[in-house]
Amino acid sequence: MIYILVALQSELPDELPPGYKLVYTGIGKINAAYATLKTALQDDCKGIINYGTAGAFHSAHVGELLEIGTVYQRDMDARPLAALGETPLETRIPASEIRLSTGQYSLGTGDSFVMAPPEQSSDAVDMEAYAIAKVCALENVPFSCFKYITDLADENAAEHWQANVSMGAQLFLEHVRAGSTEKD
Repeated sequence: MIYILVALQSELPDELPPGYKLVYTGIGKINAAYATLKTALQDDCKGIINYGTAGAFHSAHVGELLEIGTVYQRDMDARPLAALGETPLETRIPASEIRLSTGQYSLGTGDSFVMAPPEQSSDAVDMEAYAIAKVCALENVPFSCFKYITDLADENAAEHWQANVSMGAQLFLEHVRAGSTEKD
């Protein structure tokens, strides 16, 4: 079974093809990490996909489904003990970024709704993906990530996110169905 982890039902209703199971994590890194660990430990878990919404910093990305290739932890700031984005004294996954096998875009995860560019740059920002990626890396579970860009991460981000939160579901489901067909 491939599990698809999504923060909110408004982002993706339960309409998946056979072989996929949907898990709603709730918003934020702690909720995402908890749901991911419970999912990764399931006997039938063959992989995890994170789908959700995100803000971006380039208007060309708004309305697009991005496949993420690198995730950062944008809100971990323990300087001078570690560089921005790094967890201090971490020995299991010491890097400030987690690279995924595919995808060309970068994503900064943190427990704040971004309305201005954060200090750590990335193509897009969300509130769950880094936590999911880290648990998957620790548990050796294959992981991929897709984000639908609802807004520019600016002063209008909250309004635009609310208006567009469900707009990417169909794009993502088309991608999943295409991948499901390729496996058959």
